[in-house]
Amino acid sequence: MLALKLQQNRTRYQHQGPTPKALARILEDPINLAVWQRQLPLHIAEFASLLLSLNEPLAESLCLELLDEEAEPDLTGLAAGFRDLEGYEGFIADLKWLTSAFACLLGAKRIGLRLRVLDKAMCPRFHVDHVPVRLITTYAGIGSEWLKEGAMDRQQLGQPNAEPQDARQIQQLASADVALLKGEKWHGNEGFGLIHRSPQLAPGEQRLILTLDWLG
Repeated sequence: MLALKLQQNRTRYQHQGPTPKALARILEDPINLAVWQRQLPLHIAEFASLLLSLNEPLAESLCLELLDEEAEPDLTGLAAGFRDLEGYEGFIADLKWLTSAFACLLGAKRIGLRLRVLDKAMCPRFHVDHVPVRLITTYAGIGSEWLKEGAMDRQQLGQPNAEPQDARQIQQLASADVALLKGEKWHGNEGFGLIHRSPQLAPGEQRLILTLDWLG
């Protein structure tokens, strides 16, 4: 029985579901990836596509202090260069909702927010994050790639020749999916951070991506 329990402690699983409740599964010890498989409201999807079509740079970050649980995140000025685009207000409202939900689920008081347009793989090698947990969602473009436990030797992370060559072993988030990825600094998850990477982009291809980090 003890051997079975120890084996279970060395195993990690992933959960995906069609409602925001799926994200709460990240709080369970054996889960290192929880995904809400959502469909973006049309006005937000159209805003994201329009933003990318402008082919303008976007790389902004905020450190949010959420000392009052009832107060909504202050995203004043975020992506302000695109505020004249139709759908901007709805897009910002969605960012606020995701940030508030992230904070509520984790009890987070400090959150690092990054909003970026990417035209290449920012982290092209499979790796783990050295944070407790990170939220990733792609508003437009292809989603991040990840591996199930055992698909790659963790001791070989960062080594190109050790990465899976069989495409069937590589999982991929869909555009609009909201994913919570456990990292190495989640208590009890040391050595089991979700292995993932940025997808390779074709010439001219772009992504609009949001990440939230639990800072404290």
